[in-house]
Amino acid sequence: MTTWVGRTAVEIAAAVREKRVTPREVVAEHLARIERLDGRVGAFRTVRAAAALAEADELATRDLGELPLAGVPLAVKDNLPVRGESNRNGSAATPDTPADHDHVTVARLRAAGAVVVGLTNVPELCIFGTTEGVHGTARNPWDLSRTAGGSSGGSAAAVAAGMVPIALGNDGMGSLRIPAANCGLVTLKPGHGVVPAGIGHGDWFGMSENGPLATTVEDARLMFSLLADTEVLRPSEPVTRKIAVSVRSPLAGVSVGRPYTTAAREAAGLLAGAGHQVRPADPPYPLWLSTTSLAHWTAGTAVDAEDLDTRRLARRTRVHAAVGRRFVAGVRKGERREQLRKRLEPFFEEYDVLLTPALARRGPAAAAWHERGWLRNLMANTNYSPLTPPWNLTGWPAMSVPFGTLPSGAPCAVQLVGRPGSESALLDVAGQLEELRPWRRTAPLDQAVAGS
Repeated sequence: MTTWVGRTAVEIAAAVREKRVTPREVVAEHLARIERLDGRVGAFRTVRAAAALAEADELATRDLGELPLAGVPLAVKDNLPVRGESNRNGSAATPDTPADHDHVTVARLRAAGAVVVGLTNVPELCIFGTTEGVHGTARNPWDLSRTAGGSSGGSAAAVAAGMVPIALGNDGMGSLRIPAANCGLVTLKPGHGVVPAGIGHGDWFGMSENGPLATTVEDARLMFSLLADTEVLRPSEPVTRKIAVSVRSPLAGVSVGRPYTTAAREAAGLLAGAGHQVRPADPPYPLWLSTTSLAHWTAGTAVDAEDLDTRRLARRTRVHAAVGRRFVAGVRKGERREQLRKRLEPFFEEYDVLLTPALARRGPAAAAWHERGWLRNLMANTNYSPLTPPWNLTGWPAMSVPFGTLPSGAPCAVQLVGRPGSESALLDVAGQLEELRPWRRTAPLDQAVAGS
């Protein structure tokens, strides 16, 4: 019997279009996997089993020939509206009322033939790089004792566990790249304005972007094309690019662990062997980047929490918002972000792509971080994920790409960053890394759960 779990979105859609399998069969098989495994993983806040099957049946009545995601199961991060479902944003303080519309990104993926099977867990208000709270804890399918990351942790866990081939998430300070790096996935945070945002109250001052989570670069490229409503093709001939490799943390006082620096250097070596011009070079990160990152991170939360009953928020969230309120007016001016862009622009005039480690160390334990103090959460997040925030502040595109494994056997990853409009170039370089160092698509979760 042919199984569709573990297949890519491209493979599934081709089979559905060619009538080798029906949308219902594909969706039902993935729903069965969710039912069997998600009790341990915690990827989903809610599963739309009956609705997804009904939508799969309705899809089968349509002309499937032109649908690039025909019958592909999709998970959606629980801070984006999905028609008929509540949008809880990881909190007890948000209303439990069904949305009357799909977010534009959800609508675009559904129009392409995707079937939404559920909404995935996030930390409260999508603040932190670990995913846990009143709606559940998302664990890394490669190591169930560790967090999946955050804030798109549930979406990443769902894909890495083979519960869906693709998922939709978003990234305001690393919230796609952090869980993707933890879980061995490909993701792309687009540059500002490339994909519709509409996340929370103002997209964290324009820093948050919606993007794909996938197991292959091909799936990520397809999903990004649909989200951006533009066709992103792979070049027919190899393109030689100038690539800078840097293993320095952008945030002063935060170090990067050896497995992650080693991965970045090895990836650089492979790309040099493939013909790219690669050399070590550190971007001129300013000393004030740490305080600027903190100000924007907390101020975004302060704005998102304005209309909520703060008594129903977790203590770490209340403190984060309280700290951020003093920064909101200054952050809205955007002066520091503009200074950062001007400081970094000459570097990206010299280099096409910046290659860095994706993380500084492995993700923290899967624990009740929402019950711990704010400072403890702040330090845990900063120490393991210092490399993502600069590219939300600049609004430039950045990817996380699996590359090698950690001593524990869990995935390692590198980050690719480019100037505005370079999403296609980043996908091309990621595709070369995928060919040069293939990675396992999904975690061997069945054995881990069976033996628990």
